[in-house]
Amino acid sequence: MHKDWTAHMAGLQGPLKDLRAGTPDVMRGFSTMAQAALKTGALDTKTKELIALAIGVALRCDDCIAFHAKAALQQGATRDEVLETLGMTVYMGAGPSVMYASHAIEAFDALTEAASGKTEP
Repeated sequence: MHKDWTAHMAGLQGPLKDLRAGTPDVMRGFSTMAQAALKTGALDTKTKELIALAIGVALRCDDCIAFHAKAALQQGATRDEVLETLGMTVYMGAGPSVMYASHAIEAFDALTEAASGKTEP
């Protein structure tokens, strides 16, 4: 195994406790927001945890991956469901890059034109 995820999560307990103690109002607000977001509505909690896992991967947040992988498991997610979720994460990681690449070339072209004196940025 590349990483000991159980130990990783255990190692977060102390710093998270310190954060909760040092910013109790903020962390209470965060907890309230999390509970509201995870509440079953049009989407069930398992689906929401799979979405959170995908976002953790997209944002490259190991701590988010650990917590939401565990939560997805606790909500009954299967390995196949997690793999499909990760497939979408990989797909969407590429899609936004394509879209922002078009912004980048547009910006480069506009700035090149402005630098040549033809227009203002």
